[in-house]
Amino acid sequence: MFFIVGLGNPGNDYIHTRHNLGFDVVDKVVDEWKLRWKEGKGEYVFAVGSLKDVEFGLAKPLTYMNNSGDAVADIVGRFEVPLAQLLVVCDDFQLPLGVLRLRPGGSDGGHNGLYSIIYQLQSDQFPRLRCGIGSLTMPTDKNLMAGFVLEQFSKEELPLAKQMVERAREASLSFIEQGIDRTMNMFNQTTLNSKK
Repeated sequence: MFFIVGLGNPGNDYIHTRHNLGFDVVDKVVDEWKLRWKEGKGEYVFAVGSLKDVEFGLAKPLTYMNNSGDAVADIVGRFEVPLAQLLVVCDDFQLPLGVLRLRPGGSDGGHNGLYSIIYQLQSDQFPRLRCGIGSLTMPTDKNLMAGFVLEQFSKEELPLAKQMVERAREASLSFIEQGIDRTMNMFNQTTLNSKK
């Protein structure tokens, strides 16, 4: 079974913030496919659908970002998800706004949610789709980065952010239908047009 896990923080204070891009992407899939979120046995909500006879799940951990691994480990065990079929969607301030980067595995890259997942799974060999949030408004002082990622996108950034969420939705479904190699070729080179 394939599973797409979007990372973010639960609660109204965090809706549509930069750090909640993962939530926005899986919400987009759920809305489009007219699925319904259900409470999981662990600290997450999930939905199940099928794409050309391939069953897939979507999930949002409710553990807050830094403990995302607790929920993901429960999902992997409960739904018997092979790590190669687990796609984690998250934000990345090291990528420019609008850029997507899909990888089959690797380090956490300084992302606390990915760090937690790698720690709980005891493996970094799971695919992840990073959604760029880097911009000129980003603080140079790393101590101020926590505040930056918890802000909503500016009026100028919002059109590009919405396009990126749509492309990430497409990439997530492509991962299920066409596999990671083809999806990387299709989406890693995408440059979005902020004027659209």
